[in-house]
This record gives sequence, C-alpha cells and structure tokens, in this order.
Amino acid sequence: MSEALAPWLVVAGLGAFHGLNPAMGWLFAVALGLHRGSGRVVAWAMAPIALGHALSVAAAVVAFLALGAVLELSALRKIAGALLLGWAAWVIRRGHPRRVRVGMTTGAAGLVLWSFTMASAHGAGLMLLPALVPICFSGEAVPHLATTTARALLVVLLHSGAMLAVTAAVAFLVYRVVGLAVLRSAWINLDLLWALALAATGLWLLLG
Repeated sequence: MSEALAPWLVVAGLGAFHGLNPAMGWLFAVALGLHRGSGRVVAWAMAPIALGHALSVAAAVVAFLALGAVLELSALRKIAGALLLGWAAWVIRRGHPRRVRVGMTTGAAGLVLWSFTMASAHGAGLMLLPALVPICFSGEAVPHLATTTARALLVVLLHSGAMLAVTAAVAFLVYRVVGLAVLRSAWINLDLLWALALAATGLWLLLG
C-alpha cells in the first residue's frame, strides 16, 4: 500500500466505522421511519445526520489546522496524542454521552444539531488528527494555505461520504429486513471499542 494512500484509507475507514455505530445516526433514522411509518423518512434523515457529522468533523479539522499553522509538527503530534488520550479517558469514565433531547417530531435542524452533538461527544473529528498530519503537513516546512485547505476539505468530504454510505445501508437493512430486535441479541459495545481505539492512537502519536 502506498504511504500517500494509507491516510486517505484511514479517513474513509473511520467514516465507515462511524456509520456502523448506532449512536451516530442510523438507529435514530430507523426509529423516525418506524414512528412515522415511512421508509422515505429514513432516507430523508440521512442528509441532516450526515451534515451534522460533517460540521463536527470540520470544526475539529479547522482547529487542528490553526494549531498547525503556528506549531512544529512534532509538537502538533504530541498535542493530538494528548487530546486523544484525554478524550478516551473521558469516554471510558463517563460512558455514553448525554443525548440532545430531540424527539420523533423533529425537523432537519433538530437532526443536524443532534448529529453534530453526538459526533462531537464521541470525538469523531479527533480520531482523524493522525491522518491529517501526513495529508496536510506532508514534509512541507510551510504548507501552502490553499493546498492545505483543499486537502482538509477532501478529508471532511471523504470521511462524511463514507459515514453516510454505511449509515444509509445499515438503516435500510434494519428498517426493511432485520428489524430493531437484532439489537437485543447482536449488540456490540462500540463506544468501548471506540474509546480503546482513541487511547491506542493517542499513545502511538505520543510515543512515535
């Protein structure tokens, strides 16, 4: 695998993982569809859910790029590692983050807010920081602003696109075929797996 391609695959893979996580959107989309008795509602929910997730990730990316403009790459890696470790500890200690109170009658704005908050609470954007280092700061002493911005935008789009594709696929599979009863027998604690992945990545950045 090309070293240049690897971080992009990581970005897409993390988006797919987020799409699998019921807390990131597909469970809410299915619940809305069942409540309103329409598969079209499941499809309608995809856009605001993906938008909220993308905005959360974009906020983390912008903050990271701002730090990268004033700090050395080695310092940037250490800060990213410390953030990932701290967030992992928070997730393990606090468990499931508190949900924004959005009901079954919510509109697009409510779904965007809910998705943004859930993605932020899970540290969705933070996990992209290791991939952003080689993508946006690939050995350039002074990265060109336009180039860095374009790469960062592609990161957000690729990640959010992968998340949307998997979220939609799982939502319609559960809504049309499997049903929510599968959660009783096939539940996996993805929040714990996510926290462990955050911690492992943070350690890798700090020790690398």
